Amino acid sequence: MTPRLTLAHSPCPNDTFVFHAWTHGLLPGAPGTEVTLADIDVTNGLAERAQFDVLKVSYGVLPYVLDDYALLSSGGALGHGCGPLVLVREPAEPAALAGARIAVPATRSTAYLLFRLWAADAVPGGFGDIVVLPFHEIMPAVRDGAVDAGLVIHEARFTYGRYALHRLADMGEEWDKRTRLPIPLGAIIARRSLGDTLLRRLADTLRASVRAARRRPEASRAYVLAHAQEMEPDVVDRHIDLYVNSFTEDLGTEGRRAVGTLLERSAAQGLLPAVPPDALEPY
Repeated sequence: MTPRLTLAHSPCPNDTFVFHAWTHGLLPGAPGTEVTLADIDVTNGLAERAQFDVLKVSYGVLPYVLDDYALLSSGGALGHGCGPLVLVREPAEPAALAGARIAVPATRSTAYLLFRLWAADAVPGGFGDIVVLPFHEIMPAVRDGAVDAGLVIHEARFTYGRYALHRLADMGEEWDKRTRLPIPLGAIIARRSLGDTLLRRLADTLRASVRAARRRPEASRAYVLAHAQEMEPDVVDRHIDLYVNSFTEDLGTEGRRAVGTLLERSAAQGLLPAVPPDALEPY
């Protein structure tokens, strides 16, 4: 009998939606789980310390954890039109970020990698200090002048107008212009020590959980909303629609190419260590 697996993922609507069927016993025969909900910067740290069996992490942390963890082909977040935004108090051009103090949600994240790749060309003068803040504190910090600009993720793309902020750049649009590929945002990883058979079973379980969620969204509704208490239901729905898609069911050839492209470009800029291609082969 397979022991219960330790699983950590964020309380964001797309993750609670995706994992609901699996973690609530709606998939007969699926491995049992002990679930911990934590923001993505926390799960990134848990992965680097190899403390859980299965985790949702930023693609930006993959090069640091691939000795212990394998990438799963299902359950992650990729897509078009879903990239992080750079926000400012007053309308401005990218050159205004030269020497600026910028708040970001993490430095080992896809959002930060996309920002750095974009800024290398768009901000030739170079930006100033980088300040790491919890993502829900970034828009107030920009509004109040504690920082000059903020890199925001998640539902902030739907709500930044409430803070009277302006979009300076959309990292998703910039990535699309350069690659025509989806943005690889969040990955599902599992311990390599679980073995090939269980790793393949986990990928199949996640795929089944995604399909169950999309087929019967009402089944997870109360659970998703309970962990999205600061979001209105319509924002929750838009969040799920944006971040749960065909790539969540399976990376596919295009998704794998997107992941490889992000990591290769980041390594070329010295932002990440290089990753051997075979280390990225998903289950």
